[in-house]
Amino acid sequence: MTITKSVTFIAKEGSEEKMKELLTAMVIPSKAEDGCIFYEIFQYEKDRKRFMAVETWRDEAALDGHKASAHYKVYKSSYEPYCDDKYSDELEVLG
Repeated sequence: MTITKSVTFIAKEGSEEKMKELLTAMVIPSKAEDGCIFYEIFQYEKDRKRFMAVETWRDEAALDGHKASAHYKVYKSSYEPYCDDKYSDELEVLG
């Protein structure tokens, strides 16, 4: 069963570009991972401090592999100084 998540990040004031850099660095290596079906980062047009990652993984094992990857570890150890808030939601694909 696939896993689809949205992860929302709110950058700290003045940290929008650094947050954008950290998040976009995740796209290419994540898409190359076994089990990645969809992985994109979005920045809100009307609120430039707000970003959303939308990702779909083949199964829990693929998501666990993503969380164990080198690029995920870099992101995980780097984003907090630039992030005011972060939350995630599991999504159900309809149709």
